[in-house]
Parts: sequence; C-alpha cells; structure tokens
Amino acid sequence: MEKWRFIVTEGMSPAMNMAVDEAILQLHSEGKVPPTVRFYTWNPATLSIGYFQKAAKEINLELVQEKGIGFVRRATGGRAVLHDQELTYSVVVSESHPEMPSSVTEAYKVISLGLLHGFQNLGLDAEMVSLASEEEKEKYSSPGSSACFDSPSWYELVVEGKKVAGSAQTRQKGVILQHGSILLDMDVELLFSLLHFSSDRLKERMMESFRKKAVTINEVSNRPVSLQEAMEAFRDGFATGLKVELVKGELTPEERALAEELAASRYSTDEWNLRR
Repeated sequence: MEKWRFIVTEGMSPAMNMAVDEAILQLHSEGKVPPTVRFYTWNPATLSIGYFQKAAKEINLELVQEKGIGFVRRATGGRAVLHDQELTYSVVVSESHPEMPSSVTEAYKVISLGLLHGFQNLGLDAEMVSLASEEEKEKYSSPGSSACFDSPSWYELVVEGKKVAGSAQTRQKGVILQHGSILLDMDVELLFSLLHFSSDRLKERMMESFRKKAVTINEVSNRPVSLQEAMEAFRDGFATGLKVELVKGELTPEERALAEELAASRYSTDEWNLRR
C-alpha cells in the first residue's frame, strides 16, 4: 500500500495556515515532500474568504477586527468560512498521481471519499450527492449569501439531507490542493454578523435558509464528538478513501521557512487579503 505523509499542525495564525498549505504544494511540485494529508486548527478563530470574493463589499471588516477574529483570503475559490469549532483538512497530491482523475470534478470526488468515510466512522449516516442537475444544486445553495456552506460544489456530503462539509480546490504547478472545514459546532449568528447584507430582512432570510441546508457534526450526532475523536475518525477515513497508509510526519524545515516567507509576503498583507 502506498504511504502518504500525515501531519497535524498546532493552532496557527490565518496567514500561516494558508502559507503552510501553499508551501506543501510548492515543495511537493519540486519532489521534495510526499503526498500529504494535513489536519489543522486556527488561532485565533478566523474568517477566510474565497480567492474571488470582494472583501470590502462582502465582509464587515471592522466587526471582524473588533471581535478579535482573524481574516485571510484563501488561494482557493468558494465563499466565506468561519474557522472556529472545527477540524480543517488539506490534501496535497500531484495531478499526475495514478489514482487522481484528470477531471477536477472527479478528483474532488476521490479526495472527498475520505470525508465520507470519516463521517461514517463517527456513526453518521453520511452520503455523497452528485450535483449534476440544477434541481440538486438548488437544494444545497442559497443565492445571495456570502457564506461558504451555501455554495454548492460538484459533489455534496450530506447527513439527514443537510450539507456537513465545505471544501475548495486549486491546481498549481501540476499539484492539487484541496482543503476544507469539518464543522463540530458553529455560531451561525456570529458568521452572518460578519457578512454584509443589503437589509436586516435579507440577512434573516439567508440565515434561516443556511440553517435549513447546513449542519454540524454535533447537531446530528447522538453524542458529543471531540476534536481528537474527529481527527482519529477522519484520519482513518482519508486512509480508506484514498487507499493509502498515512504515516505520521512533520513539516520539514524548508516547508516551515517557505511558509513563514509566504505568510509575511502574501497572506498577512492587505494587498493580498483586500485587493479585490
């Protein structure tokens, strides 16, 4: 069985978390590190936005700062995510890997099988739903909201008909980076307070729609699930889904140095985070 590296990093700043994902991608493209599954958390709790979002237009940046919440733009698409009571994952693997389909959609599906098995390991009745039809897309989307879990991807992981994970993918230098949020709990009101809406009425309507279409692990689990238990369930899930052996490892000194450089030069700068 093929061996991939498995890393759990300490709670990092928004800039460092995004920089580490990019550093792994870059050094994997150079053949210096193996395919990698990484689990991480955020310090402080952070609002991340998708690469194409307009920060000033869509986000209440003053309130983000006032509440002591971190802020960063991801290199991947999608919408705003509040990273707080969650386990975040990233998968870095070459586009040319024999188990990775050339289609973005199908590669997304293969990687997301790890999530599916992780939820099932927690005893949840999870399934992967194809969003091939407009009808299916409509079930999991809420037009007009900047919140990530309202944005449908190609395949949706659902429990009891509600979305349970939000993921995004980018391809650079011949390498796939997919990362996403596995929510244990979520403060929906806090998330929506950080987003701009044209009226309070629209905000309430979007929040109500969001609650109908998204759910957290501890809302559907019949018992509380800890972060540690989630890590174990999803580590086994990714090993099963990707058909690999995950071997515990660490970031290399070169990865850390590159990440620190990227955090300082890109992910902590207004030019990157507010440029649109």
